[in-house]
Amino acid sequence: QVTLVESGGGSVQAGESLTLSCLVSTYTRPFNCMGWFRQILGKEREAVAVISTGGGATYYADSVKGRFTISQDNAKTTVYLQMSNLAPEDTAMYYCAAAFMYPRCAEMSDAYNYWGQGTQVTVSS
Repeated sequence: QVTLVESGGGSVQAGESLTLSCLVSTYTRPFNCMGWFRQILGKEREAVAVISTGGGATYYADSVKGRFTISQDNAKTTVYLQMSNLAPEDTAMYYCAAAFMYPRCAEMSDAYNYWGQGTQVTVSS
């Protein structure tokens, strides 16, 4: 059984920071691809950041480059999304996702088959 549990969402003012956490529980080997996605009601889910847990390679959406950082703990059981200089357009439900993918970690949401329940991030101006 695999579970992904996000935490750390909340309501902040523009310019402030938040760090999201995703605790991954699995009875198999650690996933080699982990990602953070976000979705606004009525819109498609979009990739925010992806990390290759083995090599550490990362992907960031253009809209968050320089502001968001994805990272993992040494045990590869928790993935973080550090978000700084938040803006109202960052308001969304944020989801953690996991998959086994080779040779690289994709940023398309349909490539991920394990998802958390989501955590809401609201940024007010």
